[in-house]
Amino acid sequence: MTDRLVHTAFDEKTGVATLTFNRPEALNAVNVPMAEAFLAAARELKNLAGLRCVVLTGAGRAFMAGGDVASMAGTPAQAGDAINAILDAANPAILLLRSLDAPVIAAVKGVAAGAGLSLALMADLVVAREDARFLVAYNGIGAVPDCGGSWFLTHKIGAGRATELMMLGRTLSAAEAKEWGLVTGFAPENEYENLLSETIKKVASGPTRAFGAFRQLTDRASGDQLAAHLEAERAAFLEMTRTEDFAEGVSAFLAKRPAQFRGR
Repeated sequence: MTDRLVHTAFDEKTGVATLTFNRPEALNAVNVPMAEAFLAAARELKNLAGLRCVVLTGAGRAFMAGGDVASMAGTPAQAGDAINAILDAANPAILLLRSLDAPVIAAVKGVAAGAGLSLALMADLVVAREDARFLVAYNGIGAVPDCGGSWFLTHKIGAGRATELMMLGRTLSAAEAKEWGLVTGFAPENEYENLLSETIKKVASGPTRAFGAFRQLTDRASGDQLAAHLEAERAAFLEMTRTEDFAEGVSAFLAKRPAQFRGR
């Protein structure tokens, strides 16, 4: 592993590219440099000959523990600048990956929270280690999902269960996430790599162009265009930064105490 914030490895023989979020000391929480590295990596994949499958994973103990909340502290204008800078890179990266023919697999261990949950669900398939945990987390800071979280949650598990995750702050185990339809498969640590390898091999040896066309059809069948929805999420998130609850949520998160929301 190099010190790049998003490390890319490509196996020319199998056509499998692995993108590793590489900020393990922060549980891979996405900040502006990481978002920009993610976009650069996605652009490299767009022009990569022989690409058959993309694997997203995280270095260290977690897939991704959401956004870098510390960067969102301060005034609403400061928070808005930080959020815009992250989404200016993350949203195009998401659209690039969704435009590929090559299927995307999220390999999840540890926590996938906030933006981490959004990016895991952006993948076509999710393979989880048994210790994986999935949570929306945005409710904890008085915000709304971004990076496509509200799009992918609603289309994969329906509005009712998406609302339950957001409003009740539920954390799903890998087994529960499988039952709900968020996870393709999961396995204990000693079997996880085999399950992941088998899934990658099956997908990478499949009809790549047909897979890509299928993804485009399913996205179109979902109604609202993803690109427009990503911008609607951004606007809603920015509006939340101007609320008292957001300021309290960020302050509580950084102080590691329960937030006291007042509904305003």
